[in-house]
Parts: sequence; C-alpha cells; structure tokens
Amino acid sequence: MPLTLKLLVSKPATVAYPAGDGNEFPALRGRIVFDPAKCIGCGACMRDCPTAAIEIEKLPEKKFAAIISNDKCIYCAQCVDSCPKDALQYTPEFELAALTKDAMRIRTAP
Repeated sequence: MPLTLKLLVSKPATVAYPAGDGNEFPALRGRIVFDPAKCIGCGACMRDCPTAAIEIEKLPEKKFAAIISNDKCIYCAQCVDSCPKDALQYTPEFELAALTKDAMRIRTAP
C-alpha cells in the first residue's frame, strides 16, 4: 500500500507523445543522412549494414550516390560507425512513415 500511494503522487515515467515536441531524446539514432562530397566509395557501409539497407552507386567523375532504404533500416548506425570519412550521419528524426515502399527509398546524389 505505501508503494501505491507513492506512485499516485509521483511524476509519470512515460513521455507525453505525440502531445510533446518529440525532441526529448537528442541522442536518438534516427534517419541516416549521406554527404556525397565526403564519400570515397569504399563500400564499408554496405558491407557492415546487417539489413543491406544502403547501396552506393558510382557516378562519373569519381562521385558517388547513396540509396538508403528506410523500410529495411533498423537504425543501428553501424554504417555511420564504419564510414572512414564520416559521409554518413544519423539524425534524431524518427517519424519516417510513408504510404508507399518507393517513398521509403531515399536517393542522395551530388
């Protein structure tokens, strides 16, 4: 009974989502962004991705594009950790729902 009374007057342990602003966790691993200017095309991100959610395309003039499949990504950020040139970063953006599978595939090119 004492525990019940204590819990009745304490603050809730949960977050008021979606009523809150959604930025309660700034270190959240969310959407992956690609910087084509930094990419050297080594493919380390593709090799280390456990779900094969990243594809690197070679473009003319030693430039590269990335296709990130947000429907496959489990947001483990292994690709971010393995990139030697920091061409991949994660953002705290987590509301990534889309109506079609094609809308979940993001192509980033220079």
